[in-house]
Amino acid sequence: MVPEGWRHAPIKLLCKSIIDCVNKTAPVVDYETPYKMIRTTNVRHGKVDTDNVRYVEAETYKNWVRRGAPKKGDLIFTREAPVGEAGILDSDDSVFLGQRTMMYRADPSKSSNLFLFYSLQTRFCQKQIEDFSNGGTVAHMRVPDCGEIIVRVPPLPEQEKIAKILSTWDRAIAVTEKLLKNSQQQKKALMQQLLTGTKRFLGFGREWKEYRLEEIFTFKKGKSLSKAAVSNKGKNKCILYGELYTRYSEVIKNVISYTNSHDGTKSVAGDVLIPSSTTTSGVDLANATAIMEDGVLLGGDINILRPNTGLVNSSFIAHLLTHIKKHDIAKRAQGITIIHLYGSDLKHLTVSLPELKAQEKISKILADTKHEIEILEQKLNCLRQEKRALMQQLLTGKRRVKVDEEEISLEEAARA
Repeated sequence: MVPEGWRHAPIKLLCKSIIDCVNKTAPVVDYETPYKMIRTTNVRHGKVDTDNVRYVEAETYKNWVRRGAPKKGDLIFTREAPVGEAGILDSDDSVFLGQRTMMYRADPSKSSNLFLFYSLQTRFCQKQIEDFSNGGTVAHMRVPDCGEIIVRVPPLPEQEKIAKILSTWDRAIAVTEKLLKNSQQQKKALMQQLLTGTKRFLGFGREWKEYRLEEIFTFKKGKSLSKAAVSNKGKNKCILYGELYTRYSEVIKNVISYTNSHDGTKSVAGDVLIPSSTTTSGVDLANATAIMEDGVLLGGDINILRPNTGLVNSSFIAHLLTHIKKHDIAKRAQGITIIHLYGSDLKHLTVSLPELKAQEKISKILADTKHEIEILEQKLNCLRQEKRALMQQLLTGKRRVKVDEEEISLEEAARA
């Protein structure tokens, strides 16, 4: 069922042209040329990446675009590996279709590339794509079937308005993604500077001093907790070693796991926790985390570094070990199938520390930076969720748009 004025139509009837790739591998060169090949890996998350591409010579390009050269604004679609990714091409820079990709170009009197792009992302179209690609060892969609995808089609002015609203959301998402990426890069640079002493604060004149970990920590081990004893109905807080990977943060402030066990190694606020086993790589063991609560039961396969002097800020140490000393820690890990890291492996690891107040200031700055990143991540998640909800409403006709308005804000779009 579609709303009044809407209809169902196969996508081929809405397009001026549908162009398939040449069904063989283009001979690429190992140097840059003006001629870029779009592969399925370049079409992800609604975007077409024309930077990380492979290059060909001019003659190859001419042969591969003989069916038609992609233009800016065309809709690129993947038929395999994986099936159903789509993105709008934002460049005219001599690109051509690699294997298992194809291109839709809308007939402007019937639809637009942007509207078709959003339509292909709906569950209605994705379900058809899944059905068309089932039956083989590797999910694969035949070229003729790519033209048979049924689209819900409102009148053209309504299509244009829907596409405009959703593209407004996409711009807001893109801006937030860029801000987040910049903040993450700035944090990485800031950590490198502050945790190594390359950048120092006025008023902290004492030179950094080098210590072996055994000089500033007492080493302990967590005690295994039965899986049966771990439950949301448990009365005692606990941390399992796997959570040091899945819930990784330099500081744990809120423990969310519980156990009915009463026995085991209990935390002291300021303990630094490091996993002691993994099946992947020694680098993964360098996930140092400071826990800020007393009395939390610490599970097996956890190294506990407990400060024994007033010289260290645990949060600073956690940042330092994770981001500056991770490769030194990895070198000390032992094993092949299962990699272990014991307290004895860490005792002679050296760290360079400023005075305590400088450590505290650095930790505060890094915590504030992390909080700013978390706010951006939350904003980005909200925008994506709101856009998904809006797509569901607008592309099914559950909410209709007014086509006589010139502009629409994000807040108005949310209410549309």
